[in-house]
Amino acid sequence: MAVQIPSTTVPKVSEGGVVEDIFFTALLQQCQVNQAAPQWLKDIRQQSKSWLSRLSVPTKKDEDWRFIDLSSLTTGKFVTVGAVRPKGLLKDTASHIASRPKGYRSAYREAPLPETENSRLVFINGIYNDELSNITGLPQGIYVGSLANLPNDYDAAQYFAQQPGADAFTALNTAGGDDVAVVWVNKNVVVDTPIHLIFITNSGQETGFTQPRTLVVAETGSCITLMEEYIGTGEYFTNAVTEIFVQGNSRVHHTRLQQESDRSYHIGKTAVAQERDSHYTINEINLGAKLCRHNPEVWQQGEQTETNLNGLVVATGEQISDTHSIIALSKPHGTTNQLHKCIVSDRAHAVFNGKVFVTKEAQLTDATQLNRNLMLSPKARVDTKPELQITADNVKCAHGATVSQLEAEEIFYLRSRGLSEDDANQLLIDAFAAEIIDRLPLKSLRNSITQTIEQKVKH
Repeated sequence: MAVQIPSTTVPKVSEGGVVEDIFFTALLQQCQVNQAAPQWLKDIRQQSKSWLSRLSVPTKKDEDWRFIDLSSLTTGKFVTVGAVRPKGLLKDTASHIASRPKGYRSAYREAPLPETENSRLVFINGIYNDELSNITGLPQGIYVGSLANLPNDYDAAQYFAQQPGADAFTALNTAGGDDVAVVWVNKNVVVDTPIHLIFITNSGQETGFTQPRTLVVAETGSCITLMEEYIGTGEYFTNAVTEIFVQGNSRVHHTRLQQESDRSYHIGKTAVAQERDSHYTINEINLGAKLCRHNPEVWQQGEQTETNLNGLVVATGEQISDTHSIIALSKPHGTTNQLHKCIVSDRAHAVFNGKVFVTKEAQLTDATQLNRNLMLSPKARVDTKPELQITADNVKCAHGATVSQLEAEEIFYLRSRGLSEDDANQLLIDAFAAEIIDRLPLKSLRNSITQTIEQKVKH
């Protein structure tokens, strides 16, 4: 049985019928058709372009967007940016970020993570860069690279843009994306080495627009650890889409790290399809961007699936971070566990809306969902709305949300043990974040994120 999810976008209608949205039209006009692309990809892009022409940018009148205002995004004049010189790019990016305010200095590492030094794929402004990529540490039985170089043995047409729950920004990415990162693991192949996908936006003096796209296929019995990272400099708009297909009895451990420029806009979709006996875990860390919206969506397609969604948002200044998740369960014996945490300071705004759909066929489902929020200033704002929609009668489901501040008694206890007030506050903040950070599979990444958060929220 298909799970019906309400659309998050609505047609823009005038007296003469549906008209094109000015913002989407301006961006699509800049996107060039790759004549070397296979015909099936051209057809999909054209179909998405036609569908997008009937949609408008969501506003606060739309239920799923009512807490954030996109007017600053839609009034901007963004231009697509292509490939740039790779020489010195990583160093230049790191130097630029180092010149930011203190809270952002750890946002990027000039050197690659030691665990992924020989298993990283780099995309600059949405375009694959061979010179900065290094996949020599990966075993046989896996393809990691650009869609343009995908061997004919792999049929990407049956997976690309085939996930349900499409929306306007996903359609924009499908219609006008420049390149596609592909991670394809063959049947029964276990990859012990973590795979690192790095998406860098460097638009120079212009206000850039990039559309990273990732396709992950884990065939039956396979296992991978994947890290997806977004960084950049300047003012720009990133519209990212990741599609993950977890086939029967396979495992995908996914980390998504968003550390965009504090002047940027980041809208992302992670759509996951799980078949029977599959396991999927995502650890999502959102630290950057002026405005960030991420939509993780999991679609169950077989029995006895296991799904874990772990999220951490740290928003300071006037940042806006919005997470809207969907877990759609339509088969029996599914297990899901979602824990989403937000640390909000200054005048920042965090939004969480988590929806769990359990249909009549999804008997014996075990689903839990919890959103915990820590507010560090009186002007910080949190809007939270965990949701369960259940039509099955033999399930175990629970959800909840908490909003709290640092406890005065806990601070007093720590100060009585010799800690200063600042150190006591920081220790409690670190402990709150550690529940998510400790689930990251890479030790060097755990250390880096911990340091970044300490600098970002330091009093």
